[in-house]
Amino acid sequence: MSTLTYADGVPQPLVVRTMAVADPGALLDLLPLDAPLAWVRRGDGLVGWGEVLRVPVSGTDQFAAAQRAWHDALAHAVVRDEVQLPGTGPVAFASFAFDEDSPAGSVLVVPRVVVGRRGSRTWLTTIDTGATIGAAPSLAAAVRGRTPVTAPGTVTYARGALDAAGWRDAVTRAVAAIRAGELDKVVLARDVVARTARPLDPRWVLGRLGADYPSCWTFCVDGMVGATPELLVRSEKGLVTSRVLAGTIRRTGDDDADLARAAILAHSSKDLEEHEYAVCSVADALAPFCSSTNVPDVPFVLHLPNVLHLASDVTGVLAAAHPGHGATPSSLALAAALHPTAAVCGTPTRAARALIAQTEGMDRARYAGPVGWLGADGDGEWGIALRSAEIDPHDAHRVRLFAGCGIVAASDPAAELAESEAKLVPMRHALAAD
Repeated sequence: MSTLTYADGVPQPLVVRTMAVADPGALLDLLPLDAPLAWVRRGDGLVGWGEVLRVPVSGTDQFAAAQRAWHDALAHAVVRDEVQLPGTGPVAFASFAFDEDSPAGSVLVVPRVVVGRRGSRTWLTTIDTGATIGAAPSLAAAVRGRTPVTAPGTVTYARGALDAAGWRDAVTRAVAAIRAGELDKVVLARDVVARTARPLDPRWVLGRLGADYPSCWTFCVDGMVGATPELLVRSEKGLVTSRVLAGTIRRTGDDDADLARAAILAHSSKDLEEHEYAVCSVADALAPFCSSTNVPDVPFVLHLPNVLHLASDVTGVLAAAHPGHGATPSSLALAAALHPTAAVCGTPTRAARALIAQTEGMDRARYAGPVGWLGADGDGEWGIALRSAEIDPHDAHRVRLFAGCGIVAASDPAAELAESEAKLVPMRHALAAD
């Protein structure tokens, strides 16, 4: 079920105005403290704030419910778009739970203000309710009253659902199930609970992530914040891209040693097997929607500050109309078809999800779920909420950090625990006060 609620309580048509503006500097620096929204990579992307529409969704039809609500909101919208680029005009941000029955639920948010950048062009979009287009909006007015970013102070950490020994045991059980032929791969995640001395300002985290991991997609939607290296799907003018990551090794900080480790990763049978499962799951999910797809024969090694990943960019051309739908699928429909990939769940999917439920001992909430944005034409970008944390909506001092690892028959529990620690580094550092 979805509940469509306008901020003023009265359903009225959306009134949308997009205009070009002078470069305001770093997008993330524009955000206010209250409920910031972000999707930024290498300085380009979208940030937003305010809330004209919120659509909570859950259950087996959460993606379809969000799509219907977005379609309904646009049905009578009054739009003046003077820029005409991806991300201009009406835009919605969304974050979805990994499991459809998670108590965390999922949400689609339409902000009152969006600022976007694509290359040399920057724009401002204002979204309101009413019947007519008002005066030209002002970026200076939109950011007026922004409060300074505050550091979180001292941060302490506590175990999550499982301690280190318990999580190694979970990996051991997963390896046994794989070797017994119950499944081929499973992705097991763990959480760590952080507590900050001062209420956490999400902009502090976003700024550090954006600076430290510029090649990742830095995101913030409804308290879910992170910098994901994995693009679930981008749909733009009929072209589809998905970046698949699976297979990881920790960096040493020494360039020569890391080059050697990259070579080891590129030839690791265990990591190549894990990666192949993930790539096949994405290619198979996209195939029904595309007239053609391109799947690389071999992955490349993606270098991030903390880890090295095996990566593949799967691309496709959308078919003119998907059978049974009568129209080109939206980016949200593609995200729904792809989720969960083998990179965050496993294969076969049903068996992997069952094993996750039996062994992780926690609710993933929106960790490893789709997160991103959707435009009026259906195009958009959706990442997988990895290298991320969930700010407690009831306690701004409490933050859950997440990390997951792909488990196959050759996995070693101690090595997987070390990999999970490496994947927690981005969020730990983003929370640090120095």
